[in-house]
Amino acid sequence: MGRSIPNRVRLALALAVLSACLTIYAVGAFAAELTFPTLTGRVVDVAGILTPEQRGQLEGKLKAHEDKTSDQVVVATVPNLQGTTIEDYANRLFRAWKLGQAKTNNGVLLLVAPSERKVRIEVGYGLEGALTDALSRVIIASAITPRFKTGDYYGGLDAGVDGILSILAGDAQEWQRKPQVRADEVDSGQVAIFIILFLIVLFVAWRMSRGGGRVGSRGGRGGIVILPGPGSGGWGGGFSDGGSSGGFGGGFSGGGGSSGGGGASGDW
Repeated sequence: MGRSIPNRVRLALALAVLSACLTIYAVGAFAAELTFPTLTGRVVDVAGILTPEQRGQLEGKLKAHEDKTSDQVVVATVPNLQGTTIEDYANRLFRAWKLGQAKTNNGVLLLVAPSERKVRIEVGYGLEGALTDALSRVIIASAITPRFKTGDYYGGLDAGVDGILSILAGDAQEWQRKPQVRADEVDSGQVAIFIILFLIVLFVAWRMSRGGGRVGSRGGRGGIVILPGPGSGGWGGGFSDGGSSGGFGGGFSGGGGSSGGGGASGDW
C-alpha cells in the first residue's frame, strides 16, 4: 500500500501550482499591456472626430451636470483598441482614470473606437442602479449608432450624452444610487490568499533576477514585473489628447472611482 502524502507536502505542491499559474497570468497580462490617453478633460478626443466647438459644447453639458450632481461623465475617443475588446479597454481605461468619486463610484465613460466601429458605455458601481445595462443598450442602439452610421459622430455623441444625463438626472429621486455590495466581489480572505501567493511569485522572480538559476547572468535582462491592479491608475498614458479639452487642461482628474464592468457595448 502506498504511503499518504503529508499535508505539508500537499500544501507546498498547491502553492507551487498556484504560483506557476499566477506567473503565467502575470506574463500574459504584461504582454497585453495597453497604453491609455491622458485624462485632460471631460472630452478626450484622441481619434480627432470632433471640432473644438463640438468638444466645447459637450464639455459644457458634462461640467454642468457634474457641478450639480457630482456624477462624473467623460467622453473618450481612441484611434484603436490595441487588439483587445472594447469591454476590456473601457473597463481598464475607466479604472486607470478613476472616474467618479471614491465614496460613491458615480462615474460613467462613453468610449468610441471609430476604426473598429465600436462604442461602449461603462458605468461605475454607484450608478448601475440608475444607468442599467439595459438602459445603456437602449441609448447606444437608439441614440448613438444610428447617427454614427451616417458619419455624424458629434450627433451620436451629443445624443448619447443627453440620454445618459437625462437618465441620471431624471431617476435621482426614484432610483437607489448608493453603492451596494456586489455579489461577485471577493471576500477579504480571498484577497489575503491572493496577496500572499503574489508575494511568493515576486520573491521567486527577485531571486532569479539576483542570479538564482543563472537567469540573466550573461547580460540578459532580468527583473520583477509589477503589474498595476484594478483602480491603481498604473496603466500609463501613451497618447496625447487630440485637441483642446475645453479649458480644463491637465488640472482635470478622476475622483478615485471604479467600475466592475457594468454598461453595454454596440457597433455600427
